[in-house]
Amino acid sequence: MNLQWSMRYARCMLDRIALHQTRLRTPGLGLEAKGVALGQKGLILMPSIDRLDALLSVYTREHSLEDLMPSLEIHVVRSKLGTREMTLQFAAESSDRMDRMSETARLVGGFTFTGTSRHFVQYRDAGAPFGYDATQLIATDAALALYHDKFTQAYDVEKSLDLRALLLRLMPHVDPSTANEAGLRIIVAEQGLGPALVHYFVRSRVDGEVAVGEWPPASSFDEGLVRRYIMRIPDLPLRMRPLMHATPGITTFLPVGPGVAVEVGYRHPVQLRACPVFDPNGLVLLRGRGDEPWSLPRTPEMGDLRAFARVELRGHDGESSAQTTGKPEPVRVPLRVMPSPSPWKNVTATWIGPEEVPLLRRLAYVLPRQTIARTTVAMTARGAFVRCATGIESIPIGMFFVEIHPGLYIPAGYDITPAVSPDVLFRALGAPPGQVLFVTPDASAIGVDQNAFVALETSLLEAKPWEPAIAETIEKALAEAPIDLKLEGLGVFPMGGAEPPPGVST
Repeated sequence: MNLQWSMRYARCMLDRIALHQTRLRTPGLGLEAKGVALGQKGLILMPSIDRLDALLSVYTREHSLEDLMPSLEIHVVRSKLGTREMTLQFAAESSDRMDRMSETARLVGGFTFTGTSRHFVQYRDAGAPFGYDATQLIATDAALALYHDKFTQAYDVEKSLDLRALLLRLMPHVDPSTANEAGLRIIVAEQGLGPALVHYFVRSRVDGEVAVGEWPPASSFDEGLVRRYIMRIPDLPLRMRPLMHATPGITTFLPVGPGVAVEVGYRHPVQLRACPVFDPNGLVLLRGRGDEPWSLPRTPEMGDLRAFARVELRGHDGESSAQTTGKPEPVRVPLRVMPSPSPWKNVTATWIGPEEVPLLRRLAYVLPRQTIARTTVAMTARGAFVRCATGIESIPIGMFFVEIHPGLYIPAGYDITPAVSPDVLFRALGAPPGQVLFVTPDASAIGVDQNAFVALETSLLEAKPWEPAIAETIEKALAEAPIDLKLEGLGVFPMGGAEPPPGVST
C-alpha cells in the first residue's frame, strides 16, 4: 500500500454522519447526547516531537493537564512507509474536551481522531459537525488504524514516552525578563562558595533557609559525592540579583510549579505548573545552556540561615564584673511647648480669658441648639474653660486646645518636647484624680476640677423673676353691677330744658 493509493482510497472510506443517525460501522464509536460521534479515547497525530512540544505549550497556557494525566499516553509510532510520528492518546469523555484538543492540534499542525481500541476515525470539523464514520475498515494487524479524509494509515507502536522524562528533556528557552520577576528564589552554590554566601546573607539581614544536597559524581574521575548548598530566599533584594545571576559557581532558580524550578534567565516551553508530574516533596532544578537538570528525590532538611552564621570568639576567657550596683541618677529635662507645622485636628476645648467672657455671652444668642447641648463650661478666676467632645469650632474665641489624653489638653498647633507619650506626660505632671489639666504655651499647667464643668445650657440663660397675678382683683371686677343705658326721644325742642354752665351768660 503506497501513500498515493492510501489517499485515494481514504476518500471513499469516510462518511459524514447525519443528524439523528444511529447506525455506525466503526467499532467502539457511538453518539453522545449532542449527536457527535465519539469513542472512548481521543488521539492526536503529530509529525515530530517539536509539534508535540508546541501542542503542550499552547494547551497548558490556558488549561491544566491534571484531568488528562490518568489516561494520557505518548507513543512514537512507525507507519508502513517507515516514517516515525508522535501520538498523544487520552480519555475522550466529552465533546467539549475533544473540541479543545482538536482546536489546539489544528493550530500546531496535528490531526485529531476518536475511537476505542485500534480503529480511530477523524474527529468532527466544520465539514462534518457530527463527525465521521468509516464506511470500510482496513484489514491490518497494526496497533493503530487511522482514517482521515486525506489519508488512511496503519501504525505500529515503536516505544512509549513518559511525560515527566519528556519535560526534562525539553531545553528551556532564553528569556532575560525572568531576572526581574519577584518572588521566591532557590540559590544553589558550590561547596566552596556556600559558607561565604551564607555569611553574606546573614550580614545583609536577608531571611532564608539553607540545606546541603548531595549528587553522585559526574564521572569516574571525581572522588566522592558532589555537595552543593541549596538556599531558599523568599525575597531577594534587587541589589543582590545581578550578583546572584552572574557569579560563577552560583545558580539561581525560580519556582514554576510544585517541586520544579527553572534557572533565572530561561523559561521552559511548557507551563510546568499545569503539569502535575513532579513530586512536591522533591526538587527538580532545570538548568539552561543544555546542562542536565539537578534532581533531588526528597528535599533535604532546611535550617535558618542565621543558625549557620560565622561565629567569632574573643581571645581570652576573662570577664569584668561590677563591684557595686545602684539606681541610676534620673535624667530630668524641662518640658517645652513648641509650634508644630502639622494641621490642627480634634480641637475640643478653648480657654476664654476674663476680658472675653462678655463676648461669650453675646455669642450665646447665635449658637446652634446642638452646640449648646453638648458643651460644658467651668467659670474660674482665670476665665472660662469650655469643652465640647464633637469640636469647639462653633465658639471662635479664646485659646484652642487639643485633648491628647483623658483630662490632658495642649494648645492647638503645638507639640510637647521631649516627645514622650501622653500617658507619661500626664503622670509626670502629677495631677490628683478629678483634675483636668490645660498646658499653656509657656509650658505651665492649669488644673480645673472636673466637677466645676457644668452643661452650658443650664448656666447660660438669665431670666427675670416671675410676677403672680392676684385673683381677688379679678373677682371684684366681676362682682360690680352692669350699667343700664336707656334711649328716650328728643322731642321738638331737644335743648329746651338745658341750662348753661356757670359763668356763661346767655
